[in-house]
Amino acid sequence: MTTLYNHRRTTDLYPTRGTSEAMMPRHDPVVWSPPGTPGPLGRAGLLDFERAGFTTVDALLSPDEVALYRAELDRLVRDPAIRADERAVVEPTSRDIRSVFEVHRISEVFASLVHDERVVGAARQILGSDVYVHQSRINVKPGFGASGFYWHSDFETWHAEDGLPRMRAASVSIALTDNHATNGSLMIIPGSHQTFLSCAGATPQDNYKTSLRMQEAGTPSNEAITALAEPNGIRLITGRSGSATWFDCNCMHGSGDNITPYPRSNVFLVFNSVENRAEEPFAAPARRPAFVGARDFTPVR
Repeated sequence: MTTLYNHRRTTDLYPTRGTSEAMMPRHDPVVWSPPGTPGPLGRAGLLDFERAGFTTVDALLSPDEVALYRAELDRLVRDPAIRADERAVVEPTSRDIRSVFEVHRISEVFASLVHDERVVGAARQILGSDVYVHQSRINVKPGFGASGFYWHSDFETWHAEDGLPRMRAASVSIALTDNHATNGSLMIIPGSHQTFLSCAGATPQDNYKTSLRMQEAGTPSNEAITALAEPNGIRLITGRSGSATWFDCNCMHGSGDNITPYPRSNVFLVFNSVENRAEEPFAAPARRPAFVGARDFTPVR
């Protein structure tokens, strides 16, 4: 399968959304920079990222910085104009705001976080090039019923529906509240980033309108999750507010519901290499909107 974009053909290394599910080995590096490249993650962080597909930072933000970003999150969630914006996703039952996308364009406060060298510098260190923001959002899980998100690989969606050709993107989830074992925290299958799971089933038209609330297209079978988890189990990512988790775009991950009294709110930033810019979708009828999958490839400076 090939995709035509700007008079250049790119071979589809990761075909998906066909008639059957299949597993295939990763064809791309995990860490794209040369060994010993300096940066915020350090040598140990890069080794963890390459081996497991993720690495954690115990205190990326200071308490004062957490308070600043948390106040901005609370302001955005309370703003009626944000609720009415198509970039806001609400819970289907409670009608609470679940996510706000393109938050680095909506908020100058969150824009400053994108340009923070502790953040963008780590992205460059992993991806070995200048980077741009493919996606940004705040995720809000208020207590007593905020729904989780089923197992998925972000890359499978970004490849199929946004046209990212290679596995050269990385995400960081920064905790703005304490992430407990009980309030719907992130779960990652270590080592799963080395296997691409080609999912079964065609992508519906305007799939993003439902997938941002509950993903169905691009989800793995129970058998596939069991096979991926068998070698190394499942890691539950917890941490105090201000902590952060960097993870590879192809990590299989998900999260459970939050039925506790304790909210879980994180800011989520996706950086993609400028050498891996989005083309046309590989397995979807049309591009998703730019607030979900960016088409502005300007490097972050």
